[in-house]
Formats: sequence, structure tokens, C-alpha cells
Amino acid sequence: MSGRWPDRQVEHPLSLQRWEDLTFLHWPVPPATVQAVLPPGLAVDTFDGQAWLGVTPFRMHARPAYGPALPRLSTFPEVNLRTYVRGPDGGDGIWFFSLECPRLPVVLALRAAGVPYVRADAEIHAAPGHLHYRTRRPGSGVGMHASVETGDPLEPDPLADFLTGRWSAYVRRFGRLWRFDVHHEPWPLRKARARTAVAGLIAAAGLPAVIGEPLAHFSPGVRSRVGRPVLVGGRDHGPTAGARKPWSAGARKP
Repeated sequence: MSGRWPDRQVEHPLSLQRWEDLTFLHWPVPPATVQAVLPPGLAVDTFDGQAWLGVTPFRMHARPAYGPALPRLSTFPEVNLRTYVRGPDGGDGIWFFSLECPRLPVVLALRAAGVPYVRADAEIHAAPGHLHYRTRRPGSGVGMHASVETGDPLEPDPLADFLTGRWSAYVRRFGRLWRFDVHHEPWPLRKARARTAVAGLIAAAGLPAVIGEPLAHFSPGVRSRVGRPVLVGGRDHGPTAGARKPWSAGARKP
């Protein structure tokens, strides 16, 4: 469940990752707006009756759990567009509308795994107390940019825990829902203020425009362990009686 600490161990990770210079940007949205674009089997998760839409830019460092990092593919800026959901397995987690990434092999591999990666040029410029993020999809002009000022360390509150303390992500592959679990130390959070331009990114996901500047939290980062996918939903509709085994060895994996 959402909160400061992970609710599942990831004993046999698929990937070891480090997420750096990360900013959580969030806007409140009506729950019905989110529910209308979720796949069967997922229900919007709310805080005090309010759903949230998030844009999260950061620097990714990733490698296979049992192998070396791949040159030129393992480090890159990433921006994800997300919301928060409850799954048919009774858990909660993240639903990604899109994940912007400049590495085409990464995009193709993870799209095959059901994760909605999109090829986009992406940049992060970091200086003490300031960060600038920018993405743009070639040929379409869809993208975002954000300028962030970071401040003092922040003691998490219930809303910050709801928005940042997420330990699973759901994806849809071949009409079925799968769950990836993650494990890392609690986020070290800092206060932040942000000026953003995200309308194109949000519109490309079929979502209505957000209003005003976001609620922002900055983190210097964490090291994480990403687990293997677990089947949690039946084809097209339905919840299963419980989580089922991960993809077989012959299936494509991220």
C-alpha cells in the first residue's frame, strides 16, 4: 500500500536502478476524469476524494540485475505521466500514461513488455537549488518543460506519502493486467516550486488540461530494485482470484 516504506520485498529483481534529480509535479483532477481513461480492472485511487495527475522528470541509471550496464543505453533522462490506481489484486500503485525516453532500443524493448514508453529527446540541467527539464517527441512537437527551485528538507505528510510512496506499477499487455513491484529506501524529499509547460504532454494522453502550477516535491534520488511482472488481471476484464505466476521464460521481458 502507499506510504513511506515498501510493502513487498523484491528478492529476485529484474533490474537494478538509480533515480536521480527527480521532481514530483502533481495536479488535482476529478476522479471521473481519470477513471474514464483507465483500462478495465483498475480503479482510480483518491486522497480525500481527489484524484491526482503527476508528471515526474528524473535521470535514470538502469542495468540488469544479473549483468553489467549496457553502454549508451543505461543512463538517460526520463519523464513519466502518471496517476494512481487500485488493482484487481487489492493493491494500489501507479498507472503510466506515457514515459518519455531518448533511447530507442529501451523504448522498443519496454513497449514490447507493455510499458508505454515513447521516443523523445530529453534534457536535464541541474545546478545547486535549480533544475530544468525538457522533452520533445520528434516529428510531433509534443513535450514538456519545467523549471524547479528546490528548498529545505521536507518531513513527509500523508498527502506526500500518498503521491510519492508507491511500490507497484500496473501495465496492460495482450489484454491482461500485470504488476511490477519496486523496493527502495524512503524518498528523501525537499520542498520545491515549479514553473511548468505540460499541456502538450497531457493532451497527447487524451486527458484534459490541468489548471495552475503543480504541487512539487524534489528528491536527490534513491536506488531501487524492480521486480519481475506478476499477472493480476484476466483478459479484457476481469480480476483473477489472485496474483498468478510471472511471465514464462519464453515471453519477452523488459
